[in-house]
Amino acid sequence: MKMGMKIAVFHNLPSGGAKRALYGYLDYLDKGGHEVDVYVPSTADEEFMPLKNVSRNLKIFPVKKTRTGSLYSSLQYVPPLIKSISLWDLEKTQKEIAETINSADYDLVFSEQDQFTMTPFFLKYIKGPTVYYCPQPPRNEAILEAVSHRKQEINPLKRLLFNYLDNKDWKLDKNNMSHAKYILTNSYFTRESILRVYGVNSYVSYLGVDTSLFQPQEVSEENFVLSVGSCKPSKGYDFLTRSLALIDPEIRPKLVLVSNSSEPGWEDYLQKLATHLDVNLDILHLVNDEKLVSLYNKAKLVLYAPYLEPFGLVPLEAMSCGTPVVAVKEGGVRETVIHKKTGLHTERDELLFAEATQKLLTSAEKRDEMSKNSIKTVQEYWTLKHAGDRLIWHLNRLVNGN
Repeated sequence: MKMGMKIAVFHNLPSGGAKRALYGYLDYLDKGGHEVDVYVPSTADEEFMPLKNVSRNLKIFPVKKTRTGSLYSSLQYVPPLIKSISLWDLEKTQKEIAETINSADYDLVFSEQDQFTMTPFFLKYIKGPTVYYCPQPPRNEAILEAVSHRKQEINPLKRLLFNYLDNKDWKLDKNNMSHAKYILTNSYFTRESILRVYGVNSYVSYLGVDTSLFQPQEVSEENFVLSVGSCKPSKGYDFLTRSLALIDPEIRPKLVLVSNSSEPGWEDYLQKLATHLDVNLDILHLVNDEKLVSLYNKAKLVLYAPYLEPFGLVPLEAMSCGTPVVAVKEGGVRETVIHKKTGLHTERDELLFAEATQKLLTSAEKRDEMSKNSIKTVQEYWTLKHAGDRLIWHLNRLVNGN
């Protein structure tokens, strides 16, 4: 086992679960005596969970928007108006980052996904042992399913344009992925998706949850259920709203959504849907970690219904706080929430989901049993130390050439 590795880390992530997971990894590596340097383009989010706190150095490379880049991107990739950035200029910056890392003496490089291109341009230019952490391939089928009731409103010409741009995105992503050598991912569900979409092998390295932050509190339950994540169709909040409407009004809880980002128009749609179905809906923004942990602890249940979510930290955060999870059994949640032990799984059926939710709402004894099971399960398998140990195994394997 190689001790005290020198590791270069690249990412171009927004705020959210992937960034939180990366922070946890780097915190583990830093505390384990490894020297970690972080390299990012200026488009990466470094306000949320700033990596300067868990690394030796953080270097930010500016992405300069040029006329040449905008023109080339419009012809070769996707117009900057669509992506809000010139991909050609982004590629130039990532090439510069890779060349900077190549000129240094690192044992290995760890690369994350890119918020604009999925697989980053960075992989085309980096040399030496490199791990690419791919949390998900494109999920077009999930998005289409989630917004199927809105597709009718799209002008046919616009639909053709969207399909054309999606195809260009896909070709770019697949080309970048062809340069990945050692791929890690977050669940066996995602591993199968990567094989199906890209035709390449990957290895599962499960994430973990920060149990020093997400922990049980001595607070009283309140009559609400909680769901956490971006407010967009793929998160399934409309499904949750329609499902809750089927629960007896006498015991129907408030639905609280914690969402620090939203797709335009989607919140209004959900509010109108909730009003129509007589569901008490509250959407919270800019919720800090302290408040989020408090909400997890006060909620009777956490409801989870995204479309084919690759892994999902939300169920683990809930379990770490001792809150049972009712989940649609799709994607990676089947590997974290244990049916009838730490929560319940159902098909994507509003009535079945409502029945499972009502079953736990009406049994404080069952919720308490699942709460204890959840805390124990996280402590035994899903802590940041467990996740870090799993990652280190792969990093050593790569460095040692096994």
